[in-house]
Amino acid sequence: MTAPASPEKKKSDLGIRTLSAVVMLVVAGFALWQGGWVFRALVVAVGLGVLWEFWGLVRRITPGVPVRALWMAGGIAYIGAACISLLNLDAVFLIIPIGAVIGTDVGAYFAGRLIGGPKIAPAISPSKTWSGLFGGMLGATIVLALIMVSMTVFSFSQFLSAIPFVAKVGAPLAVVAQAGDFFESWMKRRAGVKDSGTLIPGHGGLFDRVDGLLPVLIVVSIFIKWLMIGAKI
Repeated sequence: MTAPASPEKKKSDLGIRTLSAVVMLVVAGFALWQGGWVFRALVVAVGLGVLWEFWGLVRRITPGVPVRALWMAGGIAYIGAACISLLNLDAVFLIIPIGAVIGTDVGAYFAGRLIGGPKIAPAISPSKTWSGLFGGMLGATIVLALIMVSMTVFSFSQFLSAIPFVAKVGAPLAVVAQAGDFFESWMKRRAGVKDSGTLIPGHGGLFDRVDGLLPVLIVVSIFIKWLMIGAKI
């Protein structure tokens, strides 16, 4: 039986996680602010890093070269589509997938901790609960509603009136984000590892940080293109 982590160890981990999160936010924020080749270079670098970690998991869970090749073809298509979607989204639309994923993570975390309850798929991700899923759906809806009303003169009544409309976008995106999280968790469980990598102190690998964002970027990009095509017809 593994001994529980000491308060000092938890405090140390929290400090590392916080520092890593601040560094990631600063780097991402700087790249977004600069735009152009700086932003493209960051997206390409992160995409290649995620693909490398994806390959590390695939090596552990596949029996031979043919199966590995199929997995990697799928991984290149999956991660590449997310990177292309990120590069093609306008700054105005980019805040939608990012806001939805942040809202999902925060809502799922607090709902799971405060409410708990039945697990969704304990064999894949023991910490994920149904209350966390619904909390993530609510969190994504609230964040997207705040984003929408912040583009106008903010008022609480506007925020309340925006929720029913935004829920039609936020709730499905939260489910998509959770699906991406489960997919990576399933790969890690089969590979017998806790994290996809060790690049980010206290957070694991790059794949661990963007597992929910990858499918959301693809879905948002497809949805926006569909709306634009419909507007032209």
